Amino acid sequence: MVIPGEKPFYQPQTDTEPNPETISRILVVDDDVALRRSVPHILVQEGRSFDLCGSVAEAIEFLSVKPYDLILLDYRLPDGTGLAVLDWLGSADREEAVIMISGEDAIDAAIGALRRGADDFVRKPYHVAQLQRAVQSALHKTALERANRVMSEKLRASERLHRYLVESSPDLIFTLDAEGRFSYINPRIEDLLGHERRQLIRRPFVSLIMPEDVERVHNLLKTQQSGRTPGFSQELRLRRAQSGNMPGHITVSLQGIPMRNRDDPAGRYVGLYGVARDISERKRAEEIISFQAYHDQLTRLPNRILFRDRLELAIAQAQRKNGTLAVMFIDVDRFKLVNDTYGHASGDSLLRGIASRLSSSLRRGDTLARLGGDEFTVLLPDIADAEDAEIIARKILWALEEPFQLDHGEFRATASVGIALYPRDGESAEALTQHADLAMYQVKRCGKNNFRFFAPELNAHHQERIEIENDLRSALDRNQFELYYQPQISLSRQRVVGVEALLRWNHPDKGVVGPDTFIPVAEEVGMIGDISRWVLETACQQLADWRAAGFDELKMSLNLAPHDFDRENIVEMVTNCIGHYRIPASKLELEITESMMMQDTVGVAAKVRELRQAGIGVAIDDFGTGYSALAYLQKLPVSVLKIDRSFVRDLDGLMTNPIISAITGIAKGFGMQIIAEGVEHAQQARTLRALGCDVMQGFFFGCPLKADEALSLIGSTPRAV
Repeated sequence: MVIPGEKPFYQPQTDTEPNPETISRILVVDDDVALRRSVPHILVQEGRSFDLCGSVAEAIEFLSVKPYDLILLDYRLPDGTGLAVLDWLGSADREEAVIMISGEDAIDAAIGALRRGADDFVRKPYHVAQLQRAVQSALHKTALERANRVMSEKLRASERLHRYLVESSPDLIFTLDAEGRFSYINPRIEDLLGHERRQLIRRPFVSLIMPEDVERVHNLLKTQQSGRTPGFSQELRLRRAQSGNMPGHITVSLQGIPMRNRDDPAGRYVGLYGVARDISERKRAEEIISFQAYHDQLTRLPNRILFRDRLELAIAQAQRKNGTLAVMFIDVDRFKLVNDTYGHASGDSLLRGIASRLSSSLRRGDTLARLGGDEFTVLLPDIADAEDAEIIARKILWALEEPFQLDHGEFRATASVGIALYPRDGESAEALTQHADLAMYQVKRCGKNNFRFFAPELNAHHQERIEIENDLRSALDRNQFELYYQPQISLSRQRVVGVEALLRWNHPDKGVVGPDTFIPVAEEVGMIGDISRWVLETACQQLADWRAAGFDELKMSLNLAPHDFDRENIVEMVTNCIGHYRIPASKLELEITESMMMQDTVGVAAKVRELRQAGIGVAIDDFGTGYSALAYLQKLPVSVLKIDRSFVRDLDGLMTNPIISAITGIAKGFGMQIIAEGVEHAQQARTLRALGCDVMQGFFFGCPLKADEALSLIGSTPRAV
């Protein structure tokens, strides 16, 4: 509240707006209007602002609205003395500095003011300089007190924050005295280890250490006391208080920092500041990760990496002792049949059962590992001779004789085992494993369910196969494949009615290589699809050329590999090809094997049905040599049965054959055509004609020829029978 026309007085305006927190706010309380108005002019300085009033009530009203840094308070006021304002300030616990200004000569006024909290007492009339010094001194004192209060509050806040951080930390924080005894521990100790804080104070830190780590901790603390190191970081195990089923210890990562007396010129060691973080979960995770890195997750056996490490160590020991060891490579026979028939869950169950039986067949110091899939390896260290390895191999085969109980019934598993001996078959881990693998593959090729030792000739055969694989990859790009054509003769019509396209590989070094040599390799390395596509394109193009030359009734027969029927687009590929070369569908005939028909009846039958619906002929090659059944012929709408050459060869000197008669009857019953392969003599041809077979092929009528040579044979009359 101010006198009408009287405004608060502020310091002069500057270009920079002052910070409100740095302005010194001054309240002038005096009933003398002229004196009250003159004070701001006397005390004016940058950073000061003034409010003016003339009574106790007005002063209290101003003070109720906002705080001030300094009050210039007249002793005598119209409604009381300035002591009343001081009393109000005291009761309100205010911190304003007060300079009492009075014309009273009695000392009692000054004493009363100072007792009530006034900072200074100035008598009227006063000298301007005297008032200025008093105000400057009071404001300076106020600024110092304010700064001190701010600093104290910051220190208290910082202390509260740090105490909160320490007390609430998820880490164990503690201090030790110079003797290594606890002087402080945060509450985390109770949750982490189950000990009460107060019980641990003054107890040695090593009382919480597991016995195996005590000596190491003693050495660490001695090193800190010597002052040679700035601190340490270690992993330790701390004891838990005995409670429930909790583990007896935890693993912590401990950071230790020595505490030294800063006032001591020598920096005397007074204790240790420690922070321990629980890393038990991390250590368990590391152990799991480490186990997973070196073990197979399905069988819990060592994996390829761990097996190699153990094998290399065993080789080094055998070298020092001039000893012998063996490596076995084990492959489960027909395992894919379990996965494809019963599912991967049953396959996994079978692998676990096999791993258990293999383990029980080995000695204590042997190592069984799973490389992946259905492949296992065995390390037999410290064997006397090959007979020891043979004994264990037989035990392995015997262990698998008992059928395995799967969810869908019993399954009898067998295995093919290859064995390599150190140092006879190799002196490195890689060579021994590779040679055992080669021996195992030879067992596979010779009937499975057996074992075999490595022999040098196996390596030579393997090297030859690798060379074929490498050369095969570039054969297509280098135009090394070629089709030969063998005529198919109709005796009743006395002419060539079709040709079978036969693939040959013109190898630059090995000469002409037959498909029996390279087709299995092409299937294994995934090249059979590209080769079959090339055969289809080349055969269709050749047939189109012959049709253009006037041979409209000629049929083209070609073989498809089993892997071709695994492709979803096989039917589309064939129909697109004959459409591109404008060949009637009935003039193309695709040959499939009996074994392929039996392996995947549903998948093959669907694709064969689509081919037949498109008008394309489908023949079963080498019919009668496999596991043919009438039920499969009902599901597969094939158009031709080809009698295998082995049955035709047996016709020499005979005028009848019950197998051929049966095949002929089957064909007639299903409305199929018959073609006989491998006819080499006139007598065979006459017998086949008598048994009801009209179309034949073989060396008697013509061997496989190149396209230009086959053309002259196609247009000629076949040999008389």
